[in-house]
Amino acid sequence: MVNIIWAVMAIIGIVYAAATGRMEAVNKAVFESANDAVALCIGLVSVLVFWLGMMRVAEEAGLLRGLARLFRPLIVRLFPDVPADHPAIGYILSNITANLFGLGNAATPMGIKAMKELKKLSGSDTASRSMITFMAMNTAGLTLIPTTVIAIRMKYDSAAPTEIVGTTLCATVVSLVGALLLDRLFYNLDRKKAKK
Repeated sequence: MVNIIWAVMAIIGIVYAAATGRMEAVNKAVFESANDAVALCIGLVSVLVFWLGMMRVAEEAGLLRGLARLFRPLIVRLFPDVPADHPAIGYILSNITANLFGLGNAATPMGIKAMKELKKLSGSDTASRSMITFMAMNTAGLTLIPTTVIAIRMKYDSAAPTEIVGTTLCATVVSLVGALLLDRLFYNLDRKKAKK
């Protein structure tokens, strides 16, 4: 559906530009935007490669296992219908760890694997309580180091590209707490409706 909306907007823009004699401006904007996009992607690749390398070093040093051990009791409590030794817990912990370092692209495969495991566990095509909780947590995305945003700020010559770390941490903590509270609220409301 979103693809259709974008296509319709692009077509309307091109038709309007042709009708008003502004096709030259559209062509110029298209080529400049494409050039900027390629330059931005190349700049982001170097930062993402660096942080993925750091994640690999952290994994080899045992830091990720330590973080997983630290978060495991909390995750087990947030997902009470998932056995503590189930593979889904490991994927959820890996996803959270990658998100903590602002590596959303690296976190996505782990999130997909976690959802597949949670679906197997529920045995239904309907989203289970654990799937909804995980989606809420993943969407909130607690972040310690927003690597992608820092990379974009560095690309555009920000005087202090890392100054957003504190505000990002505060914003993502608030969004995570809000997401979990709403998740629990709606879960309890559904349970009350089911009892009636």
